Amino acid sequence: MPYDPTVVLLTVEEAARRLSLGRTVCYRLIRSGELESITVGGLRRVPADAVPEFVNRRRRQSRRPAHAVAV
Repeated sequence: MPYDPTVVLLTVEEAARRLSLGRTVCYRLIRSGELESITVGGLRRVPADAVPEFVNRRRRQSRRPAHAVAV
């Protein structure tokens, strides 16, 4: 499915596909609060801009020196 920059909300499956993750892993990230999501009429949706924010946050975390990472 081609990327549509006009889409504002993604299904969990679409977000997982953009992240190259499985659906279950994506739901786990949502439950943990690592990936933002909202509920619309009982449906779980991921804001499209939450996907690159998640990746950027993870990239920043991976660049920290090992002694600076909180355990």
